[in-house]
Amino acid sequence: EILYLSIMIIPNLIHVTLPFLIIFGFVLSFIKLSKDKEIIAMYSTGLSINEIKKPIILIISISIILSLFLSFIFSPNVYDMYKEKEFNLRNTINLDKIDISNFIKFNKDLTIDFENENGKFNNILINITGENEVLIYSSEGKISQANNNISFELIDGLKTEIKESNIEHLKFDTYLATYPIDDKKIYIKSDPNTLDLFELLKDKNINSRVIILQRIVDSLIILSLSLFFYINIVKKNNYSLTNQIFFIAISLLCLLIDNLLEAYTFENRVFILIIFLNLFIIHAFPPLFKLLKISNEI
Repeated sequence: EILYLSIMIIPNLIHVTLPFLIIFGFVLSFIKLSKDKEIIAMYSTGLSINEIKKPIILIISISIILSLFLSFIFSPNVYDMYKEKEFNLRNTINLDKIDISNFIKFNKDLTIDFENENGKFNNILINITGENEVLIYSSEGKISQANNNISFELIDGLKTEIKESNIEHLKFDTYLATYPIDDKKIYIKSDPNTLDLFELLKDKNINSRVIILQRIVDSLIILSLSLFFYINIVKKNNYSLTNQIFFIAISLLCLLIDNLLEAYTFENRVFILIIFLNLFIIHAFPPLFKLLKISNEI
């Protein structure tokens, strides 16, 4: 079940890491091409920059389509399955799978403890609180759950009931008992990450619109960073290590701002505008640094 949960969270992780894959994928690819003189070879054979642009456009298109599909369709539905499975694991007690002795509280009045040896229940202890406190011990027996009730078939044990005026003891060879347990909790979809596009569009809440905008921005970041790389590195044919590190730093700053501000968009709509501006502000850094460099030279 843990392995199953780990697999179901992979689509969500892919969506989160996709911009980083694009950033470092471009950097490593073009560093290798530049180091091996492949780009010079392209130009020397008469090929133009358009031949480099085509695969970049293809990669950007596939990445944006994948990002939109993951964020609006696939990832929310798989993550919903993950959250439901996680919820059921947390709130469902499967007695057959419990192999470590532990006090299990089924409701405010009923607590049990037992040892499970390959499906055989031994040393069963039942504590019932209420008007009187009851302790039941059995060397072995059967335990079953059905219709919000837990039933016991106990063999060779002792029942002790503690009353205000006296304590009663009862030794038994067999003892049958059934007690109510808390109703099984029902999973409710509440995490916004579990809502797909159709559910968001159906919901008229303003927060649903904010979530849609956030996911669109997450996909547009891929486009913005890719354009930044093409304009400032590929088009200028500047594949120096300094320029590559500058691109990585600006990209990480953009992603950091996006992730930090997303949490506040529900409280203040101004942050939505800032997140959108973040897509374009990064393109102002190269001209700004160039202007500062000229000013220093003067």
